[in-house]
Amino acid sequence: MEEVLAPLRDAVREQGDLVHQLREKGGAEQELSKAVAELRARKKILEAKELALQPKDDIVDRVKMEDTLKRRFFYDQAFALYGGVSGLFDFGPVGCALKNNILQVWRQHFIQEEQILEIECTMLTPEPVLKTSGHVDKFADYMVKDAKTGECYRADHLLKAHLKKLMSDEKCPAEKVTEMEDVITQMDNYTQQELTDLFIKYNIKSPSTGNDLTPPISFNLMFQTSIGPGGNMPGYLRPETAQGMFLNFKRLLEFNQGKLPFGAAQIGNSFRNEISPRSGLIRVREFTMAEIEHFVDPNEKVHPKFSNVANLKILLFSSKAQTSGESAQIMKLGDAVEQGVINNSVLGYFIGRIYLYLIKVGLSRDKVRFRQHMENEMAHYACDCWDAESKTSYGWIEIVGCADRACYDLSCHSRATKVALVAEKPLKEPKLVNVVQFEPNKGAVGTAYKKDAKLVLEYLVACDECFIGDQEKRLSENGEFTIETEGKTFKLTKDMVSVKRFQKTLHVEEIVPNVIEPSFGIGRIMYSIFEHSFHIRQEDEQRTYFSFPAIVAPYKCSILPLSPNQEFMPFVRQLSEAMTYNGVSHKVDNASGSIGRRYARSDEIGVAFGITIDFDTVHMTPHTATLRDRDSMRQIRAEVSELPEVIRDLANGTLMWSEVECKYPIFVGQETSRKE
Repeated sequence: MEEVLAPLRDAVREQGDLVHQLREKGGAEQELSKAVAELRARKKILEAKELALQPKDDIVDRVKMEDTLKRRFFYDQAFALYGGVSGLFDFGPVGCALKNNILQVWRQHFIQEEQILEIECTMLTPEPVLKTSGHVDKFADYMVKDAKTGECYRADHLLKAHLKKLMSDEKCPAEKVTEMEDVITQMDNYTQQELTDLFIKYNIKSPSTGNDLTPPISFNLMFQTSIGPGGNMPGYLRPETAQGMFLNFKRLLEFNQGKLPFGAAQIGNSFRNEISPRSGLIRVREFTMAEIEHFVDPNEKVHPKFSNVANLKILLFSSKAQTSGESAQIMKLGDAVEQGVINNSVLGYFIGRIYLYLIKVGLSRDKVRFRQHMENEMAHYACDCWDAESKTSYGWIEIVGCADRACYDLSCHSRATKVALVAEKPLKEPKLVNVVQFEPNKGAVGTAYKKDAKLVLEYLVACDECFIGDQEKRLSENGEFTIETEGKTFKLTKDMVSVKRFQKTLHVEEIVPNVIEPSFGIGRIMYSIFEHSFHIRQEDEQRTYFSFPAIVAPYKCSILPLSPNQEFMPFVRQLSEAMTYNGVSHKVDNASGSIGRRYARSDEIGVAFGITIDFDTVHMTPHTATLRDRDSMRQIRAEVSELPEVIRDLANGTLMWSEVECKYPIFVGQETSRKE
């Protein structure tokens, strides 16, 4: 395997070295962008080859799994009676229960254990908020249209599909195949004009009609609407839940007695108008997110509970490893933070907590890794960013992002609203600090912008040191920079504004908190759980089951009377009432059919345990019933009155099945086969 991968690793390492050299020498932006694009392309080829060389028995039977999911109504395409709508899904009873349990564990694992402040914000968002966050201008993909029917396609997806079709032709020359493979690997890096040229070069038409296509255009992925009957307040369905937490920062800080650090959390639906949704729950138009914004003093990025996760061994794919063609490495989190692989212990702590959560809800340890964003992937303001990725039949997919976003978001909203989003920190002793601020030439600004001059001056007063530094660089290099406020754009030149530096004594320090942001895609986590938990019984390939952990299983237990015999019904009612009293979700299956077939039905939807009421339950005292474990199919026999509490403890994780087998006798067969 390494013999095959070695030349690919060397190619990545060579290109990574070139990118580093260009950065160090301050190479031209165009040259650097081209080098980075080539690095990403080589990295993608290496990863694809690594996945292709993995053992085939490691790959889930996706067709059989998706058949089970659809047949048992975990989820299905929305509006199916009307032909369905791509990228929209309805969850059935089992899928809904599983999703709710995943979210309940999330609340317990993060909100309760970390004492995070949960809020719920509206999904409708006025345009100025998303203009400030950058979503209005930058949240877009390239799209092409059928020139006659108007049908839309995502440009990169259509180009890739067309090239793969051409490559599959046996008559396609080898050099053309190589050329098209290179195009595919660099797909994410093309500009609008480069995509236009490729569509012309390969003569791409509409796949459904053969009609000509319009040139690629940028398509904003947000759902636009208007708020109120007048239609004069544009808005959008939110593309993420984070903005509501930033906008409520002052209220949350006040609720927390003005102290840092603290975390805010929100669970809710977000919307992205994907041009061509695909891959089931992985790329959809409406999806549930669970996000945390952990606000922290930028000078105190040390987590007091980091020692709790420091010894966790996690598969880390660092930026350095990616640019040098190396594989991901298992590291202790403590070592990763100490060696500077992870920027700080607050970020490291959340990476550890995310990992523990993912394992708790059912992802396989050997199919989870954390990949660090390379420099070209990270926003200029971010300190460090890692994605939790899950290995699936689609390859490695991002399921959780964990970023140190510095002070960017609060600073942007502070500038736009002219409201200081800061925390105050009393100083033990007066402190002499360096101050950086804009020094406007009011006369020049007034002459240039007349009545709008006040808007410009108010904006400049609200700017933070980080923003001032960026604009000072632009002022020095270009002689000007632009600002946007209240929907208007203003150009400021060297004669209008300068940067002033001085010192002053502080008794109370104002801090713009940094933000550590773990962001969870619940649908993607669910899909990963499906793949990692799906199994086929060795003795019968027609019998499939999901090995969900009991804590998230849609039903913790099924109650199965051996037959429709009315003598069993009092015990069914007794157990059902006791289960409800103990808060254990359960399902009574008294339908016709053999007990084996009913076990299989329960296993198919991932029910963790099964109680069978048989003739021994009725005719022997004390009254006992069998308890079956889904994964091992082993059974024990215990008193009916004890079983609800046993299942409750198994479902909560405070009791293991191995302990149950030690305490109770293994069931071999019932002694009474009929009514005596």
